[in-house]
Amino acid sequence: MTSTAPASAPARAADPAGGRRFVLAVLALAVGGFAIGTTEFVTMGLLPQIADGIGVSEPTAGHVISAYALGVVVGVPILSFFAARLPRRGLLVGLMGAYAAFNLLSAAATGYGLLTLARFLDGLPHGAYFGVASLVAANLTVPEKRGRAVASVMLGLSVANVVGVPAATWVGQHLGWRAAYVITAAIAGLTMLLILAFVPSVPGDKEATGRKEARDFFGNRQVWLTMAAGAVGFGGMFAVYSYIATTVTDVGGLGSGTVPFFLLAFGLGMVAGTWLGGELAAWSVFRSLIWSGIGSTVVMVLFWAVAPYGWWLLPVVFAITAIGSVLVTNLQVRLMDVAGNAVTLGAAMNHAALNLANALGAWLGGLVIAAGLGYRAPALVGAGLSVLGVAILLWSAVSHRNGQSAAAPAQGAARS
Repeated sequence: MTSTAPASAPARAADPAGGRRFVLAVLALAVGGFAIGTTEFVTMGLLPQIADGIGVSEPTAGHVISAYALGVVVGVPILSFFAARLPRRGLLVGLMGAYAAFNLLSAAATGYGLLTLARFLDGLPHGAYFGVASLVAANLTVPEKRGRAVASVMLGLSVANVVGVPAATWVGQHLGWRAAYVITAAIAGLTMLLILAFVPSVPGDKEATGRKEARDFFGNRQVWLTMAAGAVGFGGMFAVYSYIATTVTDVGGLGSGTVPFFLLAFGLGMVAGTWLGGELAAWSVFRSLIWSGIGSTVVMVLFWAVAPYGWWLLPVVFAITAIGSVLVTNLQVRLMDVAGNAVTLGAAMNHAALNLANALGAWLGGLVIAAGLGYRAPALVGAGLSVLGVAILLWSAVSHRNGQSAAAPAQGAARS
């Protein structure tokens, strides 16, 4: 299951082995991931304050979270369609500038309608930024270390869940929820300066057009199967994550004060899994996907079994996000590989798929709870989604092998 880099990819930088310039460039890109991760998840931590601030109920205020996710899904194909030919450093600066501006608009919003619009607009640059940043990081190193470079960029998102979200939530609780969005806008502004200072100029694909990228990308079966594996297979983590607080208190019998420890375990697992995913990508991207899918199935069943036993659930929570982050990192690399010449769109669409996983997992988890099956049931939903994700990946492997077998006789006939 190997593929070659697109012929149109820019030449690699002269400092590929992880020197000082590479480290500073990847750090700059990771700070952008930190800004995005902090913004995306701090809304959940400040939802009661936001609801009071704009004069709506908390369930209604929750729609601003959905608006952001919808913005991510919509923004990826639109921005990637028009961005393939643009110089990538300038594009990254522009995306972060938009992110800063829409965070400030969120802070200034006085009502539900404007805040929902601001959160939708803020989601638009999300996937495009991670996609382009992943391309730039991969281009700065040798092919066998691409997974580590991509994982380094994604670590910014993971670290945000450990440091950025708790810190911004604390600030929002003490200085008002608007202050959290001002802080994330400032981090986005800092990212712009770091990118200009440390990320080398990387040209876009001058031969690419939005229409050609879209045709090449969406007409590729491997692309659809890879995105489906992410949208389905990763949904289990969100089925569990969405209801973790009530699971810990009502099922595990622990106090509400223990919930932050479980959220911290989620964040630490994400950091560890993102790093591990980069290391495993150097071994085998596809095998890493298969084994992480199998591992996710196992830990979901373990979550269901251990949930009533309080603190014993803590290491299982860590394992869920660690294994899930291995899956995410390798899905990113695989989608870049199978996208062919539509590499800009391929690098970004992973994040649209993952936001669909977010919506699917939370929705299915809510369905089984509403059906009276209890707060342990979403873990079994997650196990089922993981199995389906592995099945889709195996389908992808068979389809790839059959395609190669069909191509071989045709190539032989052409040569004769």
